[in-house]
Amino acid sequence: MKKDKDRQSIFSSYCVLLMKDLRQEMRTRDMLTSMGLYSIAVIMVFGIMFSQLGKNVVILDVAAGLVWVLIVFASLLGLGRSFHFEREQGCLDGMLLAPIDHSVIYLAKVTSNTLFLFAVEFITLPLFWLFFLSAETLPDAFFLSIVPLALGTVGIAAVGTLLATITVHSSGRDVLLAVLFVPVLFPLLYSCVAATSAVLTGNSGWDVLWFNGCVGAASFDVIMILVAWLLYDQVVRT
Repeated sequence: MKKDKDRQSIFSSYCVLLMKDLRQEMRTRDMLTSMGLYSIAVIMVFGIMFSQLGKNVVILDVAAGLVWVLIVFASLLGLGRSFHFEREQGCLDGMLLAPIDHSVIYLAKVTSNTLFLFAVEFITLPLFWLFFLSAETLPDAFFLSIVPLALGTVGIAAVGTLLATITVHSSGRDVLLAVLFVPVLFPLLYSCVAATSAVLTGNSGWDVLWFNGCVGAASFDVIMILVAWLLYDQVVRT
């Protein structure tokens, strides 16, 4: 009975914290607006670049890398503000004093950040396809690119949330987050770019490359979330 009550308490705390983040973002639209506008600006820059290069570049060969550059830097901009409201209003101290498992704070924040990233990708990735890939002949397995995109987005949210917690009280938090973010994320990015590129190009052996990339990304997600879950209580108190 006690274990059941504890589980219900953890789940209810998770739901309350998640709804808090969702309601706050729906009121301010701070993260969604900044990430969305940045993504559209990057797509415009890519368009100018390709218009200058003409047919000297095979878009399918570089599309995977460009997609992940777009996702990573847009998410960096948004995740850097994931604790903005808590820091400005002093809510983080209140959450730490609440009688809840602090790891639940991390899980709720990762979930909300993942949903925000998915929302931005839902708008910007179709724009990327419209501008750069709509005239290309894509392989039949193109839809499989959704898998590394989903795995990569979850991993980015997991890493970004943890690093945003570490740097939240730092005076140079934006710079510090940017310095730590990409190196920690490199194994995930390598796997996701490889899997996405394999699907887009459709070269020989693409299925093996796609599978290996997805396994690598999924392994990174599981390890990162478990490590953050176990260490978050110490991290959030530093």
